[in-house]
Amino acid sequence: MRARRLSGSLTCLAVLSLTAAGCGLSGGGSDGDGSATAGGCKVAKGNVGSGKLTGEVKGKITFQTTNLKKDFGGFFNGVIKAFEKAHPGAQVKWIDDPGDNTFTQRTVADAQACTLPDVINVNAPTATALTKAGYLLDLSVKDPAVAKPFVPSFWKSATFEDASGKAIHATLPWYTGGVLLTYNKDLLNKAGIDPAKPPTTLFGLFADYEKIAKAGKGKFYATMANPIWRIPADWDQMNIKTLSADGKTATFANDPRTTQWVAWMAKLYKEGAMPKDSLSSSNDPSTLYSQGKVAYGSTNPSFVRFVKQNSPSIYAKTAVGQQPYDALGRASAGAPQYISVAATSKHAPVALAFAEFLTNAENQTAWCKDPNVVIFPTTSASLEDPFFQNVTGDDPFSQARKLVADQLKRADTNQTNLSPAVQNAIVSQVQLAMQGKKTPEQAVKDAQAKADELLKQG
Repeated sequence: MRARRLSGSLTCLAVLSLTAAGCGLSGGGSDGDGSATAGGCKVAKGNVGSGKLTGEVKGKITFQTTNLKKDFGGFFNGVIKAFEKAHPGAQVKWIDDPGDNTFTQRTVADAQACTLPDVINVNAPTATALTKAGYLLDLSVKDPAVAKPFVPSFWKSATFEDASGKAIHATLPWYTGGVLLTYNKDLLNKAGIDPAKPPTTLFGLFADYEKIAKAGKGKFYATMANPIWRIPADWDQMNIKTLSADGKTATFANDPRTTQWVAWMAKLYKEGAMPKDSLSSSNDPSTLYSQGKVAYGSTNPSFVRFVKQNSPSIYAKTAVGQQPYDALGRASAGAPQYISVAATSKHAPVALAFAEFLTNAENQTAWCKDPNVVIFPTTSASLEDPFFQNVTGDDPFSQARKLVADQLKRADTNQTNLSPAVQNAIVSQVQLAMQGKKTPEQAVKDAQAKADELLKQG
């Protein structure tokens, strides 16, 4: 399971191309014959407009996940088999995307070619772009009862703006990973940092990064340099308002802490807290962490599983701690992974039925109990299961479950939704500051100006 962060100028160009196309939904309700359009593609009239989706659950659909088949093939094949048994006329073909940095670019290309998978696992940036261009089904319209199983805060997070600026439920919240600190105790000890006392603020964490840079002297590092996985996550946790309430303008430059944050990132990069070649490359620390060359691993709890499976010697040195609560005063659950139904589906009734089956409480609970994964459900009934309420064990894997289970009792799903284009525009300016090519003040000012320009374009 990959993190939700995306990067790459090609991604930016692809999404700009998609959103600038002026695509959207047209057509009438669910009854009557004829065709309509979704994102410029011809679709059945019932897929768009008002009215509940009707029709038989018969036909073949494609279901796409992101980097799940290798570890969870047995589980998802079982879900598909159960669905097809319940609906004899339905067939589900499962494909698995690697989830690399070109994910949005390739997904956009599929959408523009009118070949978007019928049911697709998306993250918030991709959902933002696809919803804006009209490629996803408005789920709450097509099934008014669709929201019932989900925790209200997660259901709220599943809204994205269409071309008119109206927030619609274009996704179903699927699973969330939570966030935590994963770190190498030995490397922290070498830097004079107490592994049992994680910092409570992000700037406190940055100060620890600085200590690691001084102790490592290029032999080991604190973290990866690419800031794309931190924006807007860090700012959300600091309670910095990245966008205005209506989402139409950028506001992060109005908060002086944003400039302080960029100044810290530039200082840490210059002092060697991060590998120099990781500024614009992959933000995945798995390889270097597994080699004992990076002190802090991914904030995704499932990263602990990766370390356990691939580097037992480093796993023995690994501990987990609470990601700083900072100014927010509580943990952020971030944005969950989502399941969407393509408005371009030729068998939308099958696709919608499968999406709801996949994300129901029974299937979410069953998957989250898999011993090889640390994920948490988005349905109310699932969270009441004793599996999430009575976590035992002192190993890093069990501790990760404990920490995130506690988070979910208090956390909000307050991830700011940025399109990949806007996110990349901000990130590129921060990278310039980290390279010393701009002052932090100028980088923040320019980042906001560029973000505003893109937001005005739609």
